[in-house]
Amino acid sequence: MSNSIEEIKKEVEAFVVSSEAELEAYRMRFISRKSIIGELFGNMKSVPAEERKAYGQDVNALKNLAEERFQFHIDSLKSGSKKAEDHPDLTLPPIESQFGTIHPLTATRQRFIEIFERIGFNVSSGPEIEDDWHNFTALNFPENHPAREMQDTFFLEKNPDIALRTHTSSVQIRVMENEKPPIRTLSPGRVFRNEAISARAHCVFHQMEGLYIDKGVSFADLKQTLYHFAKEMYTKDTQVRFRPSYFPFTEPSAEIDISCQICHGEGCNICKYSGWVEIGGAGMVDPNVLENCGIDSSVYSGFAFGMGIERITMLRYGIKDLRLFTENDIRFLKQFNSL
Repeated sequence: MSNSIEEIKKEVEAFVVSSEAELEAYRMRFISRKSIIGELFGNMKSVPAEERKAYGQDVNALKNLAEERFQFHIDSLKSGSKKAEDHPDLTLPPIESQFGTIHPLTATRQRFIEIFERIGFNVSSGPEIEDDWHNFTALNFPENHPAREMQDTFFLEKNPDIALRTHTSSVQIRVMENEKPPIRTLSPGRVFRNEAISARAHCVFHQMEGLYIDKGVSFADLKQTLYHFAKEMYTKDTQVRFRPSYFPFTEPSAEIDISCQICHGEGCNICKYSGWVEIGGAGMVDPNVLENCGIDSSVYSGFAFGMGIERITMLRYGIKDLRLFTENDIRFLKQFNSL
């Protein structure tokens, strides 16, 4: 028996493995249940009782040696494959480098900021999860306003109310609370509203709001600022109109429309075949909002405006479906490589 064990040990040590097929042959010969080492365990019953202990120890040692060599061969094959990967085939054709592109929403946001930085505006930011004071109360929202209802706003907690911000006006409140006039700031960011997703609306979108507080600010300043923006963002021929409206935080208030950049006034699904597209709202900051933030409304006045970056981008690049911005379709994004 001992001679057989020694012979098998020498065979294990001499076995050469240089491929997956040879590794499998090694396993079948020495490791599997029907291997020659397995047969040695099966012969245990025929070994005299006084020799059985020593025989079992020798067979176990042989089994351990075979398993160690098996693992050694596995590691050797793996290291060999890594070496092959380290030395690629230089005859293969090259893989062209592919570069990403700036997302159209990011490009519009940057252009927005460039336009207003040149006339003295800075950029401010704030949290996307807001309390009732900064999102509603300080902005003069009445308690029964629809925006305070679950069907219009994503509330995280009630009593006290904690919600995903519905506008970046909350950032303006924080700026007015912590800075003294004159204030000229832009507040870009992501906002959330409980709306049905369509070609014109989404429950998550990006907003750009502006605020200017100083002595003697008038509605004429607001109009000229937005005229300047529209012609810089689009073309010198872009028409702008203001329609009276209502917002809790501004008085007087207006909706801002520009001539449709997609159909050029002929009518399409984006402008609802009217030739005009609403791009945002604006107005003079309500005195109550100024007082809520510790600013004397008898000394200072100001204007505020808010626009959806998606809507501005759609008009800028002739995009007819807002959902394309978030679907991550590479075919759509590749169209903006020039950005």
